[in-house]
Amino acid sequence: MSATHSELVREFCMALSTGDMRLARRYLADDVHYHNQPWAPMTGADTACEFLQPFVDGTHCRLAKMNILHQAAEGDVVMNAREELWVRGTLEVVLPVAGLFVVADEAIVRWVDYWDLATFKPMLDAIAA
Repeated sequence: MSATHSELVREFCMALSTGDMRLARRYLADDVHYHNQPWAPMTGADTACEFLQPFVDGTHCRLAKMNILHQAAEGDVVMNAREELWVRGTLEVVLPVAGLFVVADEAIVRWVDYWDLATFKPMLDAIAA
């Protein structure tokens, strides 16, 4: 991959929206620090991908669309504001997300997403039912 940091993050986000974690995994450093707020942080690309897999591929729910509204980059840091459409059966949740990414050696080494748990709660309730 030879892309700007901003392009790399955009490509990663689009890879996530395909539901193919093997594709998304290519953008993450092996020792990536991932924090999906408000949940506990985790370290490691494989750990992050295993956690996300059932959420993006349709097992629990499906990340149907990711719309990056704004994105800015300065040095190794990329930030974006996006809307994610999550689907389970007829239930749809639009989740506003603010993402922070740090890129080094053409890989994401830190990834933090900030979102409101109350907005996503209907989806979590449907998964738990």
